[in-house]
Amino acid sequence: MASSCISSATTSTHFTSHTSQPKMALLCSFPSHNPLLSFSLSTPPAHKLIVPVPPLLYLSQPHRQPLLVRKSNSKCGAVADIKAVPPIDANQEEEEEEEEGDHKVLVGPGSEEERRGERVVADYDWTEEWYPLYLAQDVPDDAPLGLTVYDKHVVLYRDGNRQLRCYEDRCPHRLAKLSEGQLIDGRLECLYHGWQFEGDGKCVKIPQLPAEAKIPRSACLRTYEVRDSQGVVWVWMSQKTPPNLNKLPWFENFARPGFQDTSTTHELPYDHSILLENLMDPAHIPISHDRTDWSAKREDAQPLGFEVTERTDRGFAGWWGKAKDKPLPNFLRFEAPCVLQNNRELLDENGEKHYFTGLFLCRPTGQGKSMLIVRFGTTKRSPLAKLFPQWYFHQNGAKVFEQDMGFLSSQNEILMKSKVATKELYLNLKSSDTWVAEYRKWMDKVGHGMPYHFGHSTISLPKEPAVVEHAPAGLVAGVSASAPAKGGIGTMYAPNLANRYFRHVIHCKGCRTVIKAFQAWKNALSVMALTLTALAILVSGRQWKALLLVLATVCSAGAYGCSTAVALNTTNFIRTHRRL
Repeated sequence: MASSCISSATTSTHFTSHTSQPKMALLCSFPSHNPLLSFSLSTPPAHKLIVPVPPLLYLSQPHRQPLLVRKSNSKCGAVADIKAVPPIDANQEEEEEEEEGDHKVLVGPGSEEERRGERVVADYDWTEEWYPLYLAQDVPDDAPLGLTVYDKHVVLYRDGNRQLRCYEDRCPHRLAKLSEGQLIDGRLECLYHGWQFEGDGKCVKIPQLPAEAKIPRSACLRTYEVRDSQGVVWVWMSQKTPPNLNKLPWFENFARPGFQDTSTTHELPYDHSILLENLMDPAHIPISHDRTDWSAKREDAQPLGFEVTERTDRGFAGWWGKAKDKPLPNFLRFEAPCVLQNNRELLDENGEKHYFTGLFLCRPTGQGKSMLIVRFGTTKRSPLAKLFPQWYFHQNGAKVFEQDMGFLSSQNEILMKSKVATKELYLNLKSSDTWVAEYRKWMDKVGHGMPYHFGHSTISLPKEPAVVEHAPAGLVAGVSASAPAKGGIGTMYAPNLANRYFRHVIHCKGCRTVIKAFQAWKNALSVMALTLTALAILVSGRQWKALLLVLATVCSAGAYGCSTAVALNTTNFIRTHRRL
């Protein structure tokens, strides 16, 4: 697969010999970027600061808990399948040999500055970036949508002209959330006192003002610039700097003729950096997602090869694949603030080139929370895939994230409690964790420009405690809970990140529509089954009884099938060995 920064010669070398299909969703290829956004292997710019780092861990927080730190002089031995366990009382020479062996398998320094013990600091401001807010097709037409980027609350909606508007989610009157309001003739109304806003945040109606009084100029909203690009709504978070359109991501494969994608949105209960780590980790797929689709198998877990080709202040990129693959077939690119793509190009038997892309657009939504837009696409879709409805792939995607959710949430908790950088906690292998180490080292460069970060050798913890939000209540909340902006009560509809309905379905128009249809058919078929059974009891002819009972059985089976389909879309995945 090619990237705008990779030469055509390199591209042809990497792809002409690979014709096998990618193993899993995460093993798909990624599209190239806009040339304006491409990386280059240039020397460090003049604004970059190089700061010597002492051997001790750099911390922006004074409190540390060294008991949780991994000790490098531990005497435990790793046991291979074909080697004996080394003795506990090995002499010093043997310990030195073991440490030398560790360096051969563990990720080491990746740059000259790191080898010299210097910390590279790049200019970075998290607000001067475009963040993916939502899939444009899923933005509600009849209600405002409350979203967050880190600790900033915004409200997104379409006005009367279907133009996207984004404001700070706070009424200037008494600070009520505007996302709890409603749309009246294309204007956003606060449900507290009925103030209405339109356009660039101008207040156009205050019911409590006398007829002759003018609306105060200060009764306006803080606005955010949004753009709909390739089906995704992006928001520019800076209030000081005009939007930089050169930073707006563009994905070449999604603009190719015949390119088809399946896009989903998922809300997840762990930090965006942990989410990105997980998405950069192809080594976990055979184990964590064993038999989830038709290809991932735990017996296929094996060493992987990685080749880092680009490192900049904006991210990194490189090739990867099975260690035995020569050349490496997959191209991964991470770009600030939280865009990850994986591309692959394949030649079919006719010599025609096909493009595969796995695109992950992550948005930090708060401490221990994140939202992810997943887009898998290709110019050559499998005929078998066309037989399955889109909601099937959506629920399968939800299952994949649920398979990872338990240990990723616990990882998030340990990082928050340990208060040390990942270098002291992770045991990164060259043959599986190269991208993870690269990502945390990138965080070292730019983390100072974020609200908080967990880097490879630096951290800065959140300065404010996490906010626990409560679900909207009321008699109508349960009825209106099928849209993400309207909250809800009850088991299925309660805003709870452990609930698949809340994490995905309320953000997906297609799945909500399908679930409503299945529920309606289930109710109708259940009524028909009961009616036919009653008629079978009343009629006297044996043939009529048999026919009515057969029809009742068919209707019952249909109702059961509809109920199963609803459960597939709303019930969390639980591993077999964890079921009680």
